[in-house]
Amino acid sequence: EAALDYEAFPFECEVNLTLTDNDGIWEINREYRNIDNPTDVLSFPMLSYEMAGDFSKLEDDDTNFNPDTGEIMLGDIIISIDKVTEQAENYGHSIEREFAFLILHSMLHLFGYDHMTPEDATVMEEKQRSILEKMQILR
Repeated sequence: EAALDYEAFPFECEVNLTLTDNDGIWEINREYRNIDNPTDVLSFPMLSYEMAGDFSKLEDDDTNFNPDTGEIMLGDIIISIDKVTEQAENYGHSIEREFAFLILHSMLHLFGYDHMTPEDATVMEEKQRSILEKMQILR
């Protein structure tokens, strides 16, 4: 909700959230990304954007919307609970904070943001920091 509000997402939406363990996310990571190890979070956006965070054209494509609910289908988030626990301990913050961070990070991917270049990473990191501060979920 905080990510939707921050980005002023103009539609009702649905997001699928799957919680798994390291073995489960490892299998998905290997199958879909050809990366043979577990990761903390995977994002599978269902929308295409001309520019990250630009929602102006989403209404032009009826297939973006669930015909049963009318909600826009943002995509899927898959999180390894094992990684959440491990990373919370390693970073010295709560499990709640780690879950919030990973879901938020993934939501930004579902909005079209990425961190492949230093400039893009800076944009994502600033958005993450700002949203977590608004939620008062701090390290």
